[in-house]
Amino acid sequence: MLLGAAVLALAWGPAQGQSSAPPAPRPGPAPRALAQQQQLPQQPTPATPRLAQFGRESASADARRIAQWAFHSGDHRQLAVVVVDKKDAKVYVFSPDGQLQGATPALMGSAIGDHTVPGIGDKPIAQVLPAERTTPAGRFVAEPGTNASGEDVVWVDYDAAVSMHRVRANVKSERRLERLASSTPKDNRISYGCINLPVAFYEKVLSPAVRSTGAVVYVLPETRPAADLFGAYEVPGSAAPVRR
Repeated sequence: MLLGAAVLALAWGPAQGQSSAPPAPRPGPAPRALAQQQQLPQQPTPATPRLAQFGRESASADARRIAQWAFHSGDHRQLAVVVVDKKDAKVYVFSPDGQLQGATPALMGSAIGDHTVPGIGDKPIAQVLPAERTTPAGRFVAEPGTNASGEDVVWVDYDAAVSMHRVRANVKSERRLERLASSTPKDNRISYGCINLPVAFYEKVLSPAVRSTGAVVYVLPETRPAADLFGAYEVPGSAAPVRR
């Protein structure tokens, strides 16, 4: 009898009491996922949504709308924000907290359009047709790298061979420096699709921003509403100030 009771006690006790064995450890992130998390440093999400601070810099309604939405919605993932306004041929760079780091005229693809021609990135540049020289619109995560000549660039769309880089004045007849210096955006469509920037702006503003915090690039469309492309909404209280 005593032996039977002892056996029952042993069988009953562990089933009713809390197990003393330590819980199994949770699986950690997969190595690939962990590597992706470490690629771009992220800052803590602010309690109050930030807005893009244009200051006294002039900007189109679309550029303001998309920049404000990117910060207000958190779509920029706490990275720097680069807004490329193709219609105005202008580029804006913001720090992750919304402060404008600089703005500059830029040269864009000579062809009007927001699409990417399939296979364009694999074509020798001499074979790119005039109608194919578009600067594609969309949201891109900037990637610092080098081009085929070994020059450091900021890739916008690596597969399509579209980057942001220093302006090159190798062909005098193209007058790229003069186009950048002109007061109108109408003559800024000259490239094969890449976004050409003044050397000082690339080296002192864009490249440091991308390399230090990472950046999301918003290339605004020219054939459809920008808000439709990005799914952006109007941020309350973000209207442009009235200039007197």
